[in-house]
Amino acid sequence: MKLLNFKKGNEIRLGIKTQKGVIDVEKAAYANSMKAPVTMEQVIAGGEKALSELKEIMKKDDDTVSEKNMVYAPCILNPEKILCIGLNYKPHAAECEMKVPEAPILFSKFNNALSAHNDVVELPKAANKFDYEAELVIVIGKEAKNVPKEDALTYVFGYTAGNDLSARDLQFVSGQWLLGKTCDGFAPMGPYLVTSDEIDPNNLEIKCEVNGKTLQSSNTSFMIFDCATIVSYISQFMTLKPGDVIYSGTPDGVVLGYPECQQVWLKSGDKITVGIEKIGSLTTTLK
Repeated sequence: MKLLNFKKGNEIRLGIKTQKGVIDVEKAAYANSMKAPVTMEQVIAGGEKALSELKEIMKKDDDTVSEKNMVYAPCILNPEKILCIGLNYKPHAAECEMKVPEAPILFSKFNNALSAHNDVVELPKAANKFDYEAELVIVIGKEAKNVPKEDALTYVFGYTAGNDLSARDLQFVSGQWLLGKTCDGFAPMGPYLVTSDEIDPNNLEIKCEVNGKTLQSSNTSFMIFDCATIVSYISQFMTLKPGDVIYSGTPDGVVLGYPECQQVWLKSGDKITVGIEKIGSLTTTLK
């Protein structure tokens, strides 16, 4: 099932993407006198029961909203944690001239960094070297602590597309990457959150285009640490909560990986599109 958040006036509504368009869940539930979760948080908390209710809504309702002029919201609105994995593809580690990690490298972003499909992100004036990073994003579905790898994916609600936007000159000011990673709007994700039953996270084509030119093209099968390993590893140190978000790392092809004389950093006016097989395309425009 493909779920999304979209704006209707001052409200954020839960939607289900279908071949005909998007079902406004709250409107459909009211029209059909049916019980159903009306926020993404309620869907995640409700588990299989909530998904079953949404499936019944899909059977009953043919009244859909066109995506043509839709204003999207991030598919997760207020995660407790936004965690990110660095250097999780060998070619990316090599292009950045960094050692292949022996364990997942973790850093974080904050909620101020969240942005949605088709959002315009204003670049901070304190930086100049802006970079893209196409990533598969994991969304946790139930509380996970000390989870074994073989069970880890059962704790995942679904997956979405993300862009770990980075200000490289800020990222390497010190040994901490945070400053260059969590500028306002620097965690685009969406537009759809696809439930885990429809996704094999270990074999998805992933790419990034800048102004229509493909600059990253790979497959999640090339991850050093797969999604199960990531979830299990993190859960040994902190309790993952429903709605927590994990950016799983980017393949090679980022600006930082080019020789210095060939680096063309992102700038105002650039349009970046991250595409992930079976999930969809996430577009961000820079200002």
